[in-house]
Formats: sequence, C-alpha cells, structure tokens
Amino acid sequence: MKTEMAVVLTALIAAPLFAQSPKPAMKAIVVHEYGGLDALKYEDTPRPEPKENQVLVKVIAAGVNPVDGLIRSGKFAKFFGTMLPLVPGYDIAGIVEKTGAKIEKLKKGDAVYAYIGLEEGGGYAEYAVVTEKEAAPKPKAASFVEAAAVPVVALTAWQALFDTAKLSAGQSVLVHGGSGGVGSFAIQFAKLRGAKVFATASTHNQDFLKQLGADVAIDYTTQKFEDVAKDVDVVLESVGKDTLARSYGVVKKGGILVSLIGPPDKTELDKHGIRGAALGVEPNSSELAEIANLIDQKKIKVTVSQTYPLAEAAKAEEQADTGHTRGKIVLKVAEEPK
Repeated sequence: MKTEMAVVLTALIAAPLFAQSPKPAMKAIVVHEYGGLDALKYEDTPRPEPKENQVLVKVIAAGVNPVDGLIRSGKFAKFFGTMLPLVPGYDIAGIVEKTGAKIEKLKKGDAVYAYIGLEEGGGYAEYAVVTEKEAAPKPKAASFVEAAAVPVVALTAWQALFDTAKLSAGQSVLVHGGSGGVGSFAIQFAKLRGAKVFATASTHNQDFLKQLGADVAIDYTTQKFEDVAKDVDVVLESVGKDTLARSYGVVKKGGILVSLIGPPDKTELDKHGIRGAALGVEPNSSELAEIANLIDQKKIKVTVSQTYPLAEAAKAEEQADTGHTRGKIVLKVAEEPK
C-alpha cells in the first residue's frame, strides 16, 4: 500500500514538471522600457511559435533602419499603442524553420527575406515569425546579409514612386537623401522606369549617386537643390528639417510630393497647384518578389556599408540614428549557410 501511495505521489509531483516544459529559448535584443540605446538588452527570451498563418524563420541577418530608433524611443507608441516588451527589427533574411497550418507557398528549408510590419517587429533575434504577405523568396544573387538590407527601404522606394506617384518613363524625380537606404533604391528604380533623376547627398557621396544612376548629383552642402532641380514631376522627401518646406516650389503644376516624414502642408500644395502624399510602407510579398527578380538580373545593386553582430545592436542603431549611412547597416545573427 505504501509503495502504491509513493508511486501516486511521485506521479502527481512529476506531472506538472512535464506539463510545463519551457519553450525553447533564443538570443534576442529586447526593449523593456522606451529610451535611448541602453534600452536595447541582449538576452535570452522564448522562441516564438508560428500561428497557422505564419512561418518561423531562423534569422541569418537583420536590417537596421532609422525607424528602429524612433520605435525604441517610444515616439511611435502614440500610433501603435504601448508594445513593451518588444523585439525590434523589421527586415530579415533567413531560412524557414517551421510553417503554420494555413501556409501554402513557403516550406521548411526555403531561403526567404521579409519586411515585418512595424506593429510586430521581432527581427533582432535568432528566430522570427512572418506571414506569407510579408515574406518572399530571397534573391539568389544576394547573400543573406545583402538580402536583409532590402525589404523596408526598397518597398518604401517602390511604393512611393510607383504605387503612389505613378512615376512613368520620361518624367523627372528629385530624390532627397539619395545615398541612404530608401534613396539608393529610389534612384535605381526611377532610372529603370526611364525617368530623369536628380538626387541630393553630401560631398562625400556625389560619386556614389552617379554610380547608382543619378543624372544630376546635387551636393546639399554647397548647392541649393531648388537652384538645380526645377519643374520635376515627383519629389521623394525623407530628410525633414527645412527640406520639405523648400521642396514645394520645385514640383511642376500637377506633380506630386511624396513625404516619408509626415503629411505635406495642404496650404502649400494648393498654393503651388501640386498633389501631396504621406507614405507609410506596407508589407507586400509580390513586390518583394519583383525586387528580388531585379536583383537577380543584376539591374539593382544592394549597398551594405557596415555589419555588426546581434549583441552589438546598440552600436548599429547609434550609426543609423546619425542619418548619414551610405546604403544600409545589417546585423549578422548567424553564419551564412554553405
């Protein structure tokens, strides 16, 4: 009898231990409180589990964008609500590890790249979950590091120029911040579409603008862009400060100013007889697939200026926060598969 009781007690004690087996852990950058760079904590956290409409991706590399710092600081909390604790990161490239029940296009082992919506994030980690709307097959001609530099900025440029401005061959466009992540893709996309491209950057980046295909490179440290670019069909503005205010006058009547930093002033738009739009980039797997195809055809170049290990995400964001990065910064999360 005592032996039977002992077995029952042992089973009762042991049962919760088996029932509560912990989730697999992973390394990630976690933000517990909004703030500066010291808010980025490198720590162990539970690995996410994909829902039925998601895939789990083993992250090889994650892109770093200026918007990451805005989210870390809490400036976007008023739009999304408090999301703490959060794992930043909205660009990833990696290998599909597991798929949800409703996934149709992707399978375990696929190499993918993705733009995770700003409300979710999760890219600064060893594993992340994405939907099929957010992910597409990785460009074969790009490394995982290069692929991770693409989604957010390339989709922003694509949606600004094509979906919003409807840029067409023979038109002209002024790209502010042409050497940055969005600008470097915008120049290349506009040239592929057959547009004339004016682009601004510092003295150091004038040759880089030409390499990307800009017809007219403008050194904003020595030139006023409004003295060089006149009557353009489209302005893509991502700089801020007084650049937006000075840009209304360079757009031809009926043209459009697309702003990435907030809505254009309706009074100014009406005064100049132009249209305006504020752009918030959306995940789009079909557009990512088109962009991957252009990269594979060597029609688009990807520029990665610096890489950092995941544990040094704060250093990467510090550089991104300067607003003076050529191309993109990328976190190397894992070794590139052979």
